[in-house]
Amino acid sequence: MATYIKSGRLSWSAIFLAFVLYTSFSGCTCEASVHKGKEGGFVQTKGTSFVLNGSPFLFNGFNAYWMMNVASDPSERYKVTQVLQDATDAGLLVCRTWAFEDGTDGKALQISPGVYDERVFQGLDFVVAQARKYGLKLILSFVNNYKDFGGRPQYVEWARSSGVQLKSDDDFYTNPVVKGYYKNHVERVITRVNTITKIPYKDDNTIMAWELINEPRCQLDYSGRMVNAWVQEMATFVKSLDKHHLLEIGMEGFYGDTMPERKQINPGYQVGTDFISNNLIREIDFTTIHAYPDQWFSGQTENSQMAFMQRWMSSHYDDSRNVLKKPLVIAEFGKSSKDSDYNINIRNAYMNAVYRNIYMEARSGGTVGGGLVWQLMADGMGSYGDGYEIILSESPSTDSLILQQSHAMTTLSQSLRTGAQNVPVNQAREIESDQGTGDHPLVASDPQHRHANHAHTRKGSRNAGP
Repeated sequence: MATYIKSGRLSWSAIFLAFVLYTSFSGCTCEASVHKGKEGGFVQTKGTSFVLNGSPFLFNGFNAYWMMNVASDPSERYKVTQVLQDATDAGLLVCRTWAFEDGTDGKALQISPGVYDERVFQGLDFVVAQARKYGLKLILSFVNNYKDFGGRPQYVEWARSSGVQLKSDDDFYTNPVVKGYYKNHVERVITRVNTITKIPYKDDNTIMAWELINEPRCQLDYSGRMVNAWVQEMATFVKSLDKHHLLEIGMEGFYGDTMPERKQINPGYQVGTDFISNNLIREIDFTTIHAYPDQWFSGQTENSQMAFMQRWMSSHYDDSRNVLKKPLVIAEFGKSSKDSDYNINIRNAYMNAVYRNIYMEARSGGTVGGGLVWQLMADGMGSYGDGYEIILSESPSTDSLILQQSHAMTTLSQSLRTGAQNVPVNQAREIESDQGTGDHPLVASDPQHRHANHAHTRKGSRNAGP
């Protein structure tokens, strides 16, 4: 893995050094741009780009699904603060987290349909208030596809318990009673008035976007049409309540029937979503993909996994830009310590490769706005670990890597604002001549072979997060 970075056509160190040179000549500082998230205003879209206060908004970010759950206990809130402080120090600007936990668990937000634990809601208030304090933007998800934290199965079970005849969890997408439960939750969250800041969520520019559902899947209809109808209905409902915030679906990026030729990009199977038709819905503001080749292709070589990652990212870049004409966020990616060949150098090399691809696409005028690594945690949170967790204080090399990406993305935002984006490109090319010209797997041409007949999902407790 490390050789991928060292032999790259344009090494990360070369790119970053180019930015250092550029900012020295232009008079802007990386530090100033890293704290760009402290600016007020709602993040918006303009064509295939994100903008904040009318200026380009590129970012590096992270997932921390557990924040509300932990913050529901005031004695544990310091862990949320610690991660937000660490994230700010690393230049991270966007955090994706859950605004749900459904069921009878002692930390459930929604105990039964329409019945909420105020103590847990105040935990979410704390997360939003702290993010505001640290200048971070939030993406808040309304429900999980999986049974972890209740999710889609819990909604269906609630309806069954009330006497509704349902056949499967996929009735979540079609049954009026279940859809009513979901809409009620969405409305309760969006119209919530924060008990700490006194700002209604729908008016709080700390929130960058709402997410309809984490990783929607549907076994009854692999074409994506059933999910599509649900997304249309719920996206329209969200926008009727809140016209300030952006909205995304929460998709992994699987292709469906709209572009059959794209199905070969999928990791050997379909999940009932259609990246094209689902994201063509007018009320959806930007697209997302998740990427876990280490789980989707477990047992295959690092080279094979990297080749898939290249295809997965580049095809979604192209389709977001040319077909959907909306920005793209790499909303989840990571490397599990449960992999048989794992070590921190492999994780760093993989993250570096993904980061570099994100940066290169953004620099060349692509649609990518940023990436959100899965996931950051604080010390003493073993029960929330899923193998992908990163504790920055314990991983200085990973912390440094994340900081470099943050500097690069926010400095690129600054250069786009001043119209000087070509300067670092030229300087980077000059440095490239001194670095060698080997091909990096994430910027090399698309391999001809395709992976198929693998239907691995992520292992163990990984689904408790995403």
